[in-house]
Amino acid sequence: MAAWIFWGVVLAVLAYGIMLYNGLVVLKHAVARAWANIDVLLKQRHDELPKLIEVCRQYRDFESSTLERVIAARNGLASAREHGDVHTLGRAEGELRAGIGQLFAVAESYPELRANEQFIQLQQRISELEDAISDRRELYNETVNINNARIEQFPAFFIARLCAFEEKPLLRFAAAEKADVNVAALFAR
Repeated sequence: MAAWIFWGVVLAVLAYGIMLYNGLVVLKHAVARAWANIDVLLKQRHDELPKLIEVCRQYRDFESSTLERVIAARNGLASAREHGDVHTLGRAEGELRAGIGQLFAVAESYPELRANEQFIQLQQRISELEDAISDRRELYNETVNINNARIEQFPAFFIARLCAFEEKPLLRFAAAEKADVNVAALFAR
């Protein structure tokens, strides 16, 4: 009888350990999926920016320094995205948002550009992508918080350390970079 109880307890502990492990695996994949969703949107925006820059370049007097800033920020973001470096990506994203904000602010001085149908469409598309990136970033950070908290909780802590589950970094923007680029608001005047 004692042997049955002993093996019952061992099986219960083993089953609980398996459930904890499987829960950690699900969280790890949820973080990866949330990151992949951000990555898709960043790539879409990355593909739209050259079109926007080309439309702006068609206007001779458009400030080339502004365009160069956006191009440099776009390249920095692409590099960070390819390497999956969340910290660098956060900084690069802030630089790109600031560059896009400056580009649209400068564009206000060009009535012909603001009336250009292609520019208007690109402006709306980039604004939609910015909103989607913001939403996905929120979801990613929420998923990372759940993952990181679960890894620190008892008794999952032991399984997490034993199986090398790691905490994931939050995607943060510096305070100066948090000003969301609301492109539609820039032209709503």
